[in-house]
Amino acid sequence: MASPYEEEPEIVAGRAGASARREYERRSAKREERVRAAHPKIGGFLLAISEEPQSTTAWAVGARGEALLGRSLDGLASRGVRVLHDRRIPRTRANIDHIAVSSSGVFVIDAKRYSGRPMKQSVGGLFRPRVTFLTVAGRNQTKLVDGVHKQVGLVRDALDDAGFAGVPVRGMLCFIEANWPLIGGSFVIDGVDVLWPKKAAELLLAPGGLDEAVTAYLHRTLATAFPAA
Repeated sequence: MASPYEEEPEIVAGRAGASARREYERRSAKREERVRAAHPKIGGFLLAISEEPQSTTAWAVGARGEALLGRSLDGLASRGVRVLHDRRIPRTRANIDHIAVSSSGVFVIDAKRYSGRPMKQSVGGLFRPRVTFLTVAGRNQTKLVDGVHKQVGLVRDALDDAGFAGVPVRGMLCFIEANWPLIGGSFVIDGVDVLWPKKAAELLLAPGGLDEAVTAYLHRTLATAFPAA
C-alpha cells in the first residue's frame, strides 16, 4: 500500500516536435540506405546533389514549427499556464502537438508551419446551404479544422472520465510564420480558433474560473491520459 505522504511522480511535459523529428530522421536514414545500397560507389555523391522528397522534409518543417510554438508556450509557465507537448493518442499512431491548461480552461493546440495567409471563406446562401471553409494560400485546408475537432473530442472524453465534464475545452490551429495581416487576421471557424502564437497566448492568459489546484490536477490527468510521444 502506498504511503499517503508519497510524492506523486514528476509530470513528463514532453519535447515539442520530438516525434515529427524522429519520423523525419527515420525517413531520411531509409532513403540514404536505399541509395547507397543501389549505388555503392556513387551513393554518397547522389545524396549530396539531390534533394530529399517533400514527403520527408515535411516532417522536419512540422517539427520545427512545433518546437517554435513550444518555446512560446513554455514562456507562459510563470503566468500560470501549464503545457504538455507532443502527446501520444493511445491505440493510434497519431499525436496531439500541444495541450495547455490555464485558469480559462484546456486548450488543444495544433501547430502548422504553412506559408500563405489563412482565411475563412463561405459559399452558398439564399438557395444553397451556406458552407464555411478554411483556406491557406488559396487552398482548401478545412481538413485541419476537422483534425482539431477529433483531438478536442478525445481530450474532452478524458476529462469526462476523470470527473471534469464541465471544464471548457477549446481547439486552436496555430500557424507559425504564416502571412498574417498587420491588423486583425485571427478568426474562429466551426468553434476552432485560427491564429498565431502571440494571439494564442492572449487567450491562454485571459482570466478564468479555474484555480491553481484545479489546473494542476487537470494537467496531471491529461499527462496520464496522453503520454509523451
